[in-house]
Amino acid sequence: MDPSGGCPHAANARLLAGGAVSSVVLPGEVRGMAVLGHDALREFLAHPDVAKDAQHFAALREGGIPDGWPLKTFATVQGMTTADGADHRRLRSLMSRAFTTRRVERLRPRIEELTASLLDGLEQESAANDGVADLRAHFALPLPMGVICELLGVDEEHHDRLHTLSNRIVATDIGPAEVTAANREMVDVLAAVAAARAEAPGDDLISALIAAREADGDRLGPHELIGTLMLTVIAGHETTLNLITNAVRALCGHPDQLALVREGTASWADVVEETLRWDSPVSYFPFRYPTRDLTLDGTVIPKGTPVLAGYSAAGRDTKAHGGDAGQFDVTRESKARHLSLGHGAHFCLGAPLARMEGAVALRELFTRFPALTLAVPDSGLPRHASFVGNSVRELPVRVHG
Repeated sequence: MDPSGGCPHAANARLLAGGAVSSVVLPGEVRGMAVLGHDALREFLAHPDVAKDAQHFAALREGGIPDGWPLKTFATVQGMTTADGADHRRLRSLMSRAFTTRRVERLRPRIEELTASLLDGLEQESAANDGVADLRAHFALPLPMGVICELLGVDEEHHDRLHTLSNRIVATDIGPAEVTAANREMVDVLAAVAAARAEAPGDDLISALIAAREADGDRLGPHELIGTLMLTVIAGHETTLNLITNAVRALCGHPDQLALVREGTASWADVVEETLRWDSPVSYFPFRYPTRDLTLDGTVIPKGTPVLAGYSAAGRDTKAHGGDAGQFDVTRESKARHLSLGHGAHFCLGAPLARMEGAVALRELFTRFPALTLAVPDSGLPRHASFVGNSVRELPVRVHG
């Protein structure tokens, strides 16, 4: 895996040509595997003999993974994404109350209000810079970060720092010292936020998590609380940030598809789903581990192997999506079959929120700025330095064409 990231689609196509499952070399010469094909990935994500708990990670358990390994946080952070069975159900139950469809729908007015305010700021930024503004920095980022932090109860003063730290944690091209420092500071910031909420509870998710008890008196332990908050901040804004950014790029590069939405042939929700399939916000997500030697699509994945879920590859798998899988088509009938929000017990808890934010953001953006265009060709945009996240670092646009 290229730690510097880049556009994954050409490499994905080459790997898929060789099969649905591939051996990979992770940073630090750690041997792993990736599941790339749609059907194989769907089976793998819900397989009863596949675990998320790092106790099943053979190389880590045997001392072969050093501190500061850039992907170690994905394996060892305590929370829903690294829990199995009853432990996972307990943690998910505590979190799920904040992400029900009904509760998310109640956020719609606030999301629309924040969107309108950010679009005002985008116009001002554009006017101050000869008609060009970085849509990612001034719109696609602060919208989901503002929403998830408001939901959690994280004050605005922490937003920029949390994004910077989050970005370092999901990077795959940084050294051990920087990895360790980013994780330590993220824990410190979130611990301070949690302590403030414990001292002065509010109508927010952190306060609710601190107070929450299930029928048997169980609740989040201190490490589980910080791990859960870290995962929620990262997953709650990085993925939606990439979704909005990638959707704008796709629509600007395919004006015929944008026209279909404007004439009512397709909806903004259709754009969200097709973007999730065609240019998944997450490219390769770490990790799952077979608890026994597992044969998948004719390939054996040895017990204890760290496995990447290849969402960006599965989204363009021609066996699942047809020969035109590489085309962006908002009217595609198979668009709901993508796996970019996961599958099985670990299906993304924030999916309803991400979908709403994406649809509202795109609708209001292109309504406010119908002539919006990219200020730089898509091929010239700098990519994320990560094979986990899939997007660009900047998105300069001309809001008035």
